[in-house]
Amino acid sequence: MQNSYRDRTEAGRVLASKLAAYALRSDVLVLALPRGGVPVGFEVARALHAPLDVFIVRKLGLPGHEEFAMGAIATCGVRVLNEEAVEALNIPEEIIESVAAKEQRELERRERLYRGNRPPPEVRGKTVILVDDGLATGPSRQAAVTALRQQQAGRIVVAVPVAASETCEQLRRQADDIICSLTPHPFQAVGLWYEDFAQTTDEEVRDLLDRAAEELRP
Repeated sequence: MQNSYRDRTEAGRVLASKLAAYALRSDVLVLALPRGGVPVGFEVARALHAPLDVFIVRKLGLPGHEEFAMGAIATCGVRVLNEEAVEALNIPEEIIESVAAKEQRELERRERLYRGNRPPPEVRGKTVILVDDGLATGPSRQAAVTALRQQQAGRIVVAVPVAASETCEQLRRQADDIICSLTPHPFQAVGLWYEDFAQTTDEEVRDLLDRAAEELRP
C-alpha cells in the first residue's frame, strides 16, 4: 500500500482514480483551493474531463499563533468560527474582526490575481468536487462547503489525497461525499506524506488555470 506521494501531480492522479464515477459528466466542476490544491485539482480535472477553477478560502489565524485556526472565511462573505476555541480562549470580537478584514483583502487579491478577467464559475445545480492537497483541520473546508451551499451547488464532494481521519469524519457530516485517498495514523501534518511538498507559487496557479481554460473547456 502506498504511504506517500512523490509530489502533488502524482497525488492528483491517484485521487482522480478514486473519482472515476464523476468522469465525462457535463454537470461536474472541479474547484481547487489555492495554492497547493491547484496542481492536485488540475490532474483531477484533466482525468475527469471537467472544467477547473479556484475556490478561495482563508484561515483566520490567532494573532501570534497564526497556525491555530479561529475559523475561516470564503467567497460570498461566508465565515465559519471555531466557537469552542473562541470561547475557551476568550478571543475578543475586535480581534476576530481585525483578522477577518485582513484575510478578506487577501481573498479578494487572490481572486483578481488567479482569475483575471474570467468570471467566477456558476455552481448552481452543479456537482462540485472541492480539491486540496491535504486535510489536517476542518475550518477552511467547512467555510468552503458552507459557501457552496449558499450558492446552491447540487452536490458537494470533498476530495483530498491525504487527511486526518477524524477531520474526514467531521466533513462527512457536511459534504455529500468525501474522498480521502490516505488517512494515515498518526497523521501529524500534510507535508509528511509528500516527498516534494515545495510551496506552489502564484505563477504556477495562474499557469495551471490558463492551461485548464484551454484544455478543459466545458
